[in-house]
This record gives sequence, C-alpha cells and structure tokens, in this order.
Amino acid sequence: MSENIEKVKCLIIGSGPAGYTAAIYASRANMFPVLYQGTQPGGQLTTTNDVENFPGYPDGITGPEMMIELQKQAERFGTDVRNGWITKVDFSGDVHKVWVNDEKEIHCDTVIISTGASAKYLGLESEQKYLKLGGGVSACAVCDGFFYRNQEVIIVGAGDSAAEEAHYLSKLCTKVTMLVRRDQFRASKIMEARVRNTENIEILFNTETDEVLGDGQVVTGVRVKNNVTGETSKIPATGFFVAIGHKPNTDIFKDYLDLDETGYIINVPGTAKTNVEGVFVSGDAADHVYRQAVTAAGTGCMAALDAERYLAAKESVVEV
Repeated sequence: MSENIEKVKCLIIGSGPAGYTAAIYASRANMFPVLYQGTQPGGQLTTTNDVENFPGYPDGITGPEMMIELQKQAERFGTDVRNGWITKVDFSGDVHKVWVNDEKEIHCDTVIISTGASAKYLGLESEQKYLKLGGGVSACAVCDGFFYRNQEVIIVGAGDSAAEEAHYLSKLCTKVTMLVRRDQFRASKIMEARVRNTENIEILFNTETDEVLGDGQVVTGVRVKNNVTGETSKIPATGFFVAIGHKPNTDIFKDYLDLDETGYIINVPGTAKTNVEGVFVSGDAADHVYRQAVTAAGTGCMAALDAERYLAAKESVVEV
C-alpha cells in the first residue's frame, strides 16, 4: 500500500445531525471515526435560524449553534473532524476506497454516508436573499410553520409534499395561498381533495413566482404572474414556502449503491445497511419521508451501531 494512502476504521461522510450522531456513537465504541464535513459543514440546519422541535432545547436553538454543539460533542469522544469533501468512491472490492478533494486516497473498513439532501428552490435572486437572511423563505413547513402562526403565507408546489405541507400550514396560519404552475395538481387525488376542501387554502393555477418581496430584512409578499394571461399581481404574506422537491446528495455513489428513481439510497428495511457490505447510510440521503433533524440523528445512531456490529463480526471470523 502506498504511503500516501490512509487507512481508516470508520469514515463518516457528511456533518449534519446524522453524521455527528454517528460520530458520537462510533467514537464511544472505539471505532476512531474520521468525519469529513463536506461542502456545507453542518448540513441544511445551518440555514435554519431557529430550531424548536429538537428534544433537549426547551428555549430553542439556532441551527448553526446546534451543529457546533454536536461537533464539539463528537470531538470530545475522539472524532477526527476534517474539512474537505469526498469526490469519488470505489466500493467494488473488499476495501472501500474514497478520494478527498480528488487528491487524497483513503481505504476504509466501514463507511457511513450522511450526505443529506438539498431542497430545490426556484432560483430567484430575491428568494435566495431572504433565505440567507432567515427572513421568511423556507423549504420545510413542519420545521418552520410554527413561526408563522396566525399569519398569511404562500407555498409553491403541486405534488403530494406540497399538498401535505399546505394542509399542515393551514392549521397554523390564517390563510395559505398555494401557487401551482400548471392547470392541475401532480399530487394524488386524495391529497388534492384534502387541499381543495380546506377553507383557508386558496389555490392559484397557472401561476408562477415573479419575485419575493420584502423590506430588506423580512418577506412582506410575493409578486406572481399568470403564465396564461401574463398578468401580474401582488400577494401579501410573511412566509414563502417552497415545496418543489429535494435532491439527495448521492451522485457519487450511484455506480455502487442501489438508489431509488429519485436518487435516495435504498437501505435494508429496519437497518442502516446498503447493498454493499460495510457501507451504511443515515439521514436524508435515504429518507424522503420525514426529513427531520431528530430522525436523521436516530438513523445516525443506527448506522454507527450497525457498523460496529459489522466490524465485530469480521473480527470474530478472523479470530476463529
């Protein structure tokens, strides 16, 4: 083996709640984990101002603060947290090979994937402005809907997730305006019916977002455009929710791991195991249903325990 190749017992790819929780458990099990933070250290939660639904924080906590605390906890038990991201993998042989920044090669006994998924946004400059400011743009109604209680909000999307989130917001907000780009839903009939039958949800078909309006700090409304008539209008709102899907950050694994049609890693039900022995998955890279910090942390725990048992079984075979 080349002197330039590093040997690692447990490599964790990603640094959100799933990755850091996996690191905490792996460290305590003397697996000496190495964690690479990736292109967005801390994951999606670093774009969330207030987290109030994670157990243990009665007064809430900001997303970045929570990630800093999780990192410190992982490092306290010995996790080697590093900057950089994994750009290539080779899971074809007995040794799991990964490359960091297209340069450094690492050979791993186990790999825990916690690369998450990225919310899709419209890409408008005004949308990104208020997203970065934390001033009213969100891609998670369950996470942030509470902050818009008794207010008027707008949600963009036409699928099951958009319909589900619109219905969730309708229980908190005085009015929910749903913008649907086409003249019909993509959602299932039952979800469409649920939205249509909710009094405080207004559905605008053939409608696209032209610009997110605000006062420089927070969202105050949205300018929309009817894509049939070309007519524009302004809708007052304090919250702008985007529900047009997520993209799992799994492209580099597609040649070796089983993925579903949208790119989520398929795990063995009830476990964190993938189709490759010694490679495990946690968090939103495999979860297209819940996508919450607490569920990601739970699967991070599962991945570390599964990796520990995998290594113990291998060591037992060697001893025999």
